[in-house]
Amino acid sequence: MHEVTLEHLKRDGRIVVVGASLAGLRAAETIRDKGFTGSLTMIGDEPYEPYDRPPLSKGVLLGKSTAERTALPRRRAIDAEWRLGVPAVGLDMAARRVTLADGDEVPYDRLLIATGVRARPWPNAAEGELDGVFVLRTRDDGSALARRLDARPSRVLVIGAGFTGSEIASACRERGLEVTVAERGDAPLVGALGGVIGAVSAELQREHGVDLRTGVMVTRLEGDSTGRVRAAHFSDGTTLDCDVVVVSLGAQRNTEWLRGSGLGAGPRGIACDAGCRAFDIRGIVTDDIYVAGDVARSPHPLFGYQFLSLEHWGNAVSQAETAAHNMLSVSSDRRPHIWVPAFWSSQFGVNIKSVGVPSMGSEIMITQGSRAERRFTGVYGYQGRVIGAVTFDNGRWLQFYQQQIESTAPFPVPFPTVDRRSDGHRPVPADFPDPSVPTHGPTITLSGYSPADRRMTFTPAGH
Repeated sequence: MHEVTLEHLKRDGRIVVVGASLAGLRAAETIRDKGFTGSLTMIGDEPYEPYDRPPLSKGVLLGKSTAERTALPRRRAIDAEWRLGVPAVGLDMAARRVTLADGDEVPYDRLLIATGVRARPWPNAAEGELDGVFVLRTRDDGSALARRLDARPSRVLVIGAGFTGSEIASACRERGLEVTVAERGDAPLVGALGGVIGAVSAELQREHGVDLRTGVMVTRLEGDSTGRVRAAHFSDGTTLDCDVVVVSLGAQRNTEWLRGSGLGAGPRGIACDAGCRAFDIRGIVTDDIYVAGDVARSPHPLFGYQFLSLEHWGNAVSQAETAAHNMLSVSSDRRPHIWVPAFWSSQFGVNIKSVGVPSMGSEIMITQGSRAERRFTGVYGYQGRVIGAVTFDNGRWLQFYQQQIESTAPFPVPFPTVDRRSDGHRPVPADFPDPSVPTHGPTITLSGYSPADRRMTFTPAGH
């Protein structure tokens, strides 16, 4: 882009942000910080201004906060036109226009797509509509579920033991509610952290009174004559009476509105380059469309330039800031988004943190502490190098292992570390499930090398 047109863009241009959540807000703030004085439009499918999602499965469910109090703090005024409660339904790349559900068309010079993910619904729509069946993703979801837990249900069933499902189960136990967790994998968190750590998580849940059932699927939800959920049927032939069911089967990326647009978007996200510029379906990078947050798939140099999709809070912030910077920069000033994945969860009294991409690891080594004490560091290796780490109540080690990942340090970890116990002398298989068997899934998805896999555009809905 020529300097002159860049100055014109900054002064009089039109920037549209689709997705009014964490990534969208942080990008908008950065756009204004960079001296953009043109028109800025924020489009969001929910009626609320940007709010924070992690508290929904933590403080809100515990009754320590309300969903209405989760608004994201503002770093600065962004002087935007807010189009809330009206989702985007189409994109015309040639005309540079976004179409809204109410028929309006919003023109842009630069577009940022930050539409994120939504909760995967229960596959049987009629059962999913039963009174007492919930998902947890939005502010409204959090309010409704918290109200139902306040009413002291006799038993809660959580379907799926990923991070969110496990946090919901933890909140139920902290409230003194009976809770059953059904997980088709061998253990909780197994898709994200592997079987070695999953086994620790399973013990933790059972010690806290969770009725944890692994290796089973819920085949049917049953309602009573008034339309309220009353029982769940399992693949092992058993039935469970329950009056609240929380479906926690992972996320779906919000890309359907881009079908037919020519953008490289599909069920695995929107492909973009390291500078957050979106690819079209021919693998050609666009100069005016950028992507950030959970919906993005971008190549990462530390992980073999595989395309990563990250459902992480910190990644959304970092990627949004990078996209906003690059959108208003000449090509020589653009920078790559190379944030090292990092994630945390609080459940059953334990603070779990991870860094890197544990799900790429083939082996794991306990380098500090011990699993028996629920206070340890596990380091993941892949092809002779450190690829990820996880800590249970041992977060002070994470920064050290982040540096190991960034410097592609060798694995097994060669140095004698302090506080190493008997279970850390040698690596063991990390025991991740067969990726072809669906589980709740990791929070990081490796999705190959092609920036414009044609299947991404032509996959029918629901496949």
